[in-house]
Amino acid sequence: MHEQLKVAIIQSELVWENPKQNRKNFKEKIQSIAGSIDIVVLPEMFTTGFTMNASEHAEAMDGKTVLWMQQLASEKNAVIAGSLIIKEQNKYYNRLCFVQPDGVIHTYDKRHTFTLAGEHNVYEGGSKKVIIDYKGWKICPLVCYDLRFPVWARNTEDYDILIYVANWPKPRIMAWDTLLKARAIENMCYCIGVNRVGIDAMDHEYCGHTTIYDVLGNNISPIRPNKEHIEIVTLERNHINFYRNKLKFLADRDTFTLK
Repeated sequence: MHEQLKVAIIQSELVWENPKQNRKNFKEKIQSIAGSIDIVVLPEMFTTGFTMNASEHAEAMDGKTVLWMQQLASEKNAVIAGSLIIKEQNKYYNRLCFVQPDGVIHTYDKRHTFTLAGEHNVYEGGSKKVIIDYKGWKICPLVCYDLRFPVWARNTEDYDILIYVANWPKPRIMAWDTLLKARAIENMCYCIGVNRVGIDAMDHEYCGHTTIYDVLGNNISPIRPNKEHIEIVTLERNHINFYRNKLKFLADRDTFTLK
């Protein structure tokens, strides 16, 4: 069990539908991180941007990007996490891959596909909530639009960290800020939100607001908007334990089942 977890969050522009260039850009960013880290978090669809052109850009789980993630994770001795387009059994998924240094891969398929953009017409929604145990920390990975659905994220498993990877546009950034903070407070966990910057081919503008909130909803990683940036934050288990033991709000949570 590790008392601390060092997390690198990368706020970056994405080159539209260009996996090769995006892999090159992120490799340079990741290799620029000095010292040891435990987890690197990349945005949603970090190889392509938020495209509905799945048939052209989907990869297999043994494809170039997942192998690239495994190689980088091994070289950096750190988890590489982010979502990309995966094709499996003739279906497309917006899949978050959490790739460990030892090559082990955990996956989460975005449950709430973004109907406003027609994502539900292209991608299959996931059905399973995933809790990853890494270095004694329980981590719940989610993707973008999932943020608007607190029941799906509710901390019934006593997880320690929520991770949201996103392409969340500037016009609705107030919702991003507010809901990330709320998820941290209501679930008494660290809440990580990694969003892209720049303008995509559909003229959607992204301003970042990549951040980490602590158990009390404090922003512990102020990153300037609209700029590419790498921030490294150390998460403390004592912070979680102290406030959960002192305040005990999770003991009063409702019980329910999801279908």
